[in-house]
This record gives sequence, C-alpha cells and structure tokens, in this order.
Amino acid sequence: QFHRNNLWLVSEAEIPEPPLFTSTHRWEDTPEQNVSLTKPGLSPAERVREAVDCLPTRLESPLAADVPPSSSLKRWTIMDFSRAYSSGETTPVQVAKRFLAAVKECSGPTMNMAFFISCDPEDVLKQAEESTLRYQTGTPLSVMDGVLVAVKDEIDCLPYPTTGGTRWLGKARPCEADAACVAQLRACGAVLAGKTNMHELGAGTSGINPHHGSARNPYNVGKVAGGSSSGSAAVVCAGLCPVALGVDGGGSVRMPAALCGVVGFKPTAGRLSNAGVLPLNWTVGMAGILAGTVEDAVVAYSAIVDQSQPSYLRPELNLPMLTSTPSISNVRLAKYGKWFNDSSEDIRTCCDKALQTLRAQYGWETLDVTVPEIEEMRLAHYVTIGSECTASLAKYLDKLKRSEIGWDVRVALGVYGSFSSRAYLNSQRLRNRQMFFHKEIFKTADVIVSPMTGVTAYTLQDDALSSGELDYINGAALIRYSIAGNFLGLPAITVMVGQDKGGLPIGLQFIGRPWSEATLLHIAFAMQEACSKNHRKPVVFYDLLKKD
Repeated sequence: QFHRNNLWLVSEAEIPEPPLFTSTHRWEDTPEQNVSLTKPGLSPAERVREAVDCLPTRLESPLAADVPPSSSLKRWTIMDFSRAYSSGETTPVQVAKRFLAAVKECSGPTMNMAFFISCDPEDVLKQAEESTLRYQTGTPLSVMDGVLVAVKDEIDCLPYPTTGGTRWLGKARPCEADAACVAQLRACGAVLAGKTNMHELGAGTSGINPHHGSARNPYNVGKVAGGSSSGSAAVVCAGLCPVALGVDGGGSVRMPAALCGVVGFKPTAGRLSNAGVLPLNWTVGMAGILAGTVEDAVVAYSAIVDQSQPSYLRPELNLPMLTSTPSISNVRLAKYGKWFNDSSEDIRTCCDKALQTLRAQYGWETLDVTVPEIEEMRLAHYVTIGSECTASLAKYLDKLKRSEIGWDVRVALGVYGSFSSRAYLNSQRLRNRQMFFHKEIFKTADVIVSPMTGVTAYTLQDDALSSGELDYINGAALIRYSIAGNFLGLPAITVMVGQDKGGLPIGLQFIGRPWSEATLLHIAFAMQEACSKNHRKPVVFYDLLKKD
C-alpha cells in the first residue's frame, strides 16, 4: 500500500525527457591517478598477475605473523593463502577440510546460520586436491589457485542447480555451464565453494528465506545478514571465504556487505558479463564482489572483468596502484547533507567521523551538493526492477502454484504485476533525468559519498522465518542509498568504517563516474586503512589458516 500510494509521483508525472532504457555508458577516458593500464587480450590469470603488482607488499608469512588480540579482527587475504600454499605451510586440501568442517558446524541445528543453499564436499575436495597438486609441482595458475570463493545462488556454477533462492527454479531452468564470471575464476584456480543463500528471487533486503533458512549475521546471530546476497556477505564476514560473488540489482551486494562489515563492490554496468546470471532485472542488475578487504576486491575484479567485447567497444581497464601512499590526492567528495543525514544517529556520527578522518589524513575535500528527486528515482527504480522481474519470470509463474512462493515474494510479485506501461515509460524518462543530474555533480566532484544503509542489521523475527517478511520501514532504510548505482549503472563500493553501540557494522559508500573503478578502489582502500584498526571480530568467525 505504501508503494501504491506514492507511485503517482512516477505514473502521473509529466516528464519532458525521453526514456532511457538502459544504464550503459559510452567509454570516456577520464583521467585517474596512480593506475596501471592493463594490456588488452590478457587471460584472467594474467590480469590477476597484473593486479598483484598493484598491491602493497607484505613480507612475513601469514602463519608466522603476530596474532592480534582475540577481540580484534584479522582477515586472511588471497595473498595470505597464496603465500601459505607456496611455502608449504598449508595446502588447499587442508584449508578445504577446515572449511567443510566449519560449514557443517554452522549449518547444524545448534547454530543454523544458513550460509549455503548447496555445498558439495566431494566437489570442493576434488578442486582442492587438483590445486594442491599444482602447488606441489610448482605450477599454480595464479595467486587465486586454491582460494575458496563462494557463489550466490543466482549465478550458474557447476555442478549445482541455480535456484534463485526458490524450491522450483533450479528444476525449471537447468544449469548447463558456468557463468562467465565463474568460468574466469575457475581459470585462475579458485576453489568454487558452493552456492550461497539469498532472499527468494532477490525480491527483498533482509535475506530471510522461508525455503532454505535465513542467513544470520555473524556479528549477531539474532540479526539479519541483509539481502539479497545474504549468504555471500555472511560467509566472507565469518572468514569462510576471502571473496564471494553476489548480484546487485538494488544494492543487493552492497547492503549485506555493509550489514556484515565487509567490502561490497559493484562495477560500472557493462564492466562484467551477465552471461549465466539469472536475468531477473537485466537493466539494473549485475554481478558484484564481496570481499574481506579492498585488496581482495581488486584481485577478484581483475579476474572477472569482461574482456570478450571487440577491442573498439571495450573500455580500458585500469587497476589502482595501492603501493603508493598516500594513494591519490585532491579528491573531492560530494555530500548531499539532507540525504546523508537520513540515517540512524550512530550511522550518521560514524560516517561523518570517517569523512573527517579522510580530510585530516589526506586533505580530501567534501563538497555540499544537492541530488534532486531522490524519492522519485527510488520509485522509478522500483517500477523498473519489478517490471523486469515479472517479465523475466512470466513463463514460469504462469504454471506455478503460488504456494511454492514465500508470502513476502507473493505480495511483491503482485505489486510488480500492477505496474502500468505508463509507469514503466515514465520511470525510464526519470532515469534519463537522473543521469543528467549525476553527470552535473561529477563535473565538480570525483565521487558521491553517503552511508551505505540508513540502519544497521535489525532483529530476525521468529514468525518471519517460515513465511518471509515484509518490513517496508527497515527495507526502505536499507535501500535508501543504493539506487543510483543500479538505476544509473554507476560503479559503487562500500567499506566498513565502524560499529554502532551494539557492535554491529556500519558501511560508508562511494559512488563514482562511469568506468572509474580504479579511483573508487583507491578511495575505499584509503578509508579501510584509516578505519580498520579498531574493528571488532564477528561472534561467528573461522580462522582457516590456523596452525593445526
């Protein structure tokens, strides 16, 4: 009813701009500081090698490194795993066995974390054995060889069905090959760890799933992990994988990343291939990366970027040179104060403090701007994502018993089906209008900054676990800052900058110009380095590189 009462802002509006039906951007050679331009035509493993050359150097072995206090957070990175494997201190098989034991423990009735929809121990061990053999013969494919990567169950990954968080879609749409991004990770030697839990059909922000269990937040198991890439955020948060893949159609990578205290990165629309990703919302959704650190996001990004287009259509790929400190100078951060402050007091205070830290440490400037018609943009995105979802699923839904769908998703699909053609067309006119507004902001600013969510992780209600949940108050607060990245196809990243009074993570978001991923990763890395020292460890956390 809330959405129906507000939709007149879209359906009845007189909008002069013509409709803009996709959020793709022409390549623009925007100057970026301290980047490495990758050569065209490189394989995924070769791009990963180039990314490694951009990372800060750390000489000590991870197993010999000083152990931080038990309450502080130390995340093992892709490079930590690679060094441990190369030195023989541990093997991919040993790590895979620890991982499988941890998954078994946290999936049992006592913990019931519901991180995975499917995880095949035999397949995981087979991949790990092949990786271990490569290390023993001195022929690892890349630093990602043997590194565990989880995949949201919205992305094709053999030998698993792709369920989209349902009980029926995996049978109706067989998975016949790896998605393009999964195939590229496999070509780098990554161990694909299984299919992570998600909000059913991606149609919600909580991650509550009545069919496969509700992924719980490792910082507080009574709280939501966020959605829709709930399991992917939670497994990275809990230390089970340094990297996971998600899909982001309305903040669905970045929202759970913020609630679980990890990095969530959505590149520019068109930067990654959508081949093998469920086409639930094709003009606003795309694959994205969840990672424990910005460095790991850089490595994973280099592996999965789409280089299949003809060279004359392919945008250049810059990687951030994180070896230089301070990394970049004279950064201008656009802040819309009224929008920025539409969040809880803890989030507002923490994010303001983070901006003050950036100014104090790097001299970066915050500019006051206005982003017009934010509520209209949110509604236009809602009409767009809902219309595309029902269109893409129509051939299945017409034959499906409604009882096979959770109550919350039934309601959502009912609302989506009520959208008129006029509302859809007006939404695309608003997309064109918003594209202009944002381009005007980027004439004077490098990035737009905001909290990632308006609230931190909220409580899982027992009565929602079997039916799903419609919580439009918390849902609206969670999605408040996500829309531009999807509706306008802009790159965006969130990084943890602190915790609320209850110890729950708070994320800060940076939204960039099209194709400016390297600049975003630079800024996120600087923010990470300034804020990460005081982060507390999740309650549920596994150390896969521990000494036996």
